[in-house]
Amino acid sequence: MKHLAGKVALVTGAGSGIGLGIATALAQAGVKVMLCDIQQDALESALASLRATNADVSGFRADVSLKDDLRAAAEATLAAYGEIHILINNAGVGGGGGYGLWTDASWDWTLGVNLMAVIWGVEIVGPLIERHGQGGHIVNTASIAGLLSGSGNAYNVTKYGVVALSEGLRVELAPRNIGVSVLCPGFIRTGIVDSDRNRPERFTDSARAAPPDQAMQWLAQVRERVAQGIDPLYVGELVREGIENDWPYIFTDTEFEPMIEARFAGIKAGFDRVRERVTPKG
Repeated sequence: MKHLAGKVALVTGAGSGIGLGIATALAQAGVKVMLCDIQQDALESALASLRATNADVSGFRADVSLKDDLRAAAEATLAAYGEIHILINNAGVGGGGGYGLWTDASWDWTLGVNLMAVIWGVEIVGPLIERHGQGGHIVNTASIAGLLSGSGNAYNVTKYGVVALSEGLRVELAPRNIGVSVLCPGFIRTGIVDSDRNRPERFTDSARAAPPDQAMQWLAQVRERVAQGIDPLYVGELVREGIENDWPYIFTDTEFEPMIEARFAGIKAGFDRVRERVTPKG
C-alpha cells in the first residue's frame, strides 16, 4: 500500500506503547485511525494528544480477549469511517511464568489477548477489507520472542503462534490483495511488564504462587531493559514503512540476530544429522 493518505486503520492496544506509536505514524501519513484499548484513561489521553495535531482519529474501549468486543470495535470503525483498509493486531500482555509457575488463568489470559485476539481480528476484519476491493494490509505484533524462546512461558508460546499465523496468512491473502506483516520488536519502552494492571477479573489468578527470587531478579532486569528500550514512535515509523513496502517481517533492531542465527544453525544441524544417516558412504 504505497499511498496511505485517506485510508482507514483499526489499531488495537493503541492507548500507549507500540500501538500508540503505530497510530501516530499512520495518522501523520494521513490515515484515519480508530484507536482501540482496554484502558479508558490511556485511550482518552492518546486521542487528546493526536487530535491536538489535527489527526483524524476516533477511539473505542474494548477487551480484545472478548471476540464480541473486537467485532464491536470493527463496527464502530465502519460507522465512523465507512471502510477499513489496515488492521493492526497489536494488543498484548506479558502474562505467564515459566515452568513450575503455570496457572490456567494466566494461560487463558495470555492466549486470549496475544493469540486469539489476533486470530479473531483477522477473521472479523479480513472480509471487511476484501469487500471494498481496494486492497489492504494486516500487521500482527509478535515479538522477537516469537523467533527466540527464552523459556516455556505463555508469552513466548503465543508469540510463536502469531509468527506462524502471519507467515501462513501472507501466502493465503496475497491473491486477495491483502498484505500481511509480522512485527517482531525487541525491547521497546512500553508498559508490557505491568500488564497485570489491565487483567480482567475473570482471569483472576488465585492459584498463582509467589515467583522465586530468581524469577523476580529476571523480571527486574527485563523492566530495566524495557525502560531503556527503543522509542515506540520509531517502531511506528518502521511499521508504516513496512506497510508501504509490504515487508513480511518488521524488526526493530539487530540485537538478537546472532541468537536467532544460532537457533537456525541448530535446526540445520538436525537436518544434517538425518542426511548423514541416509546418505550412502564410500
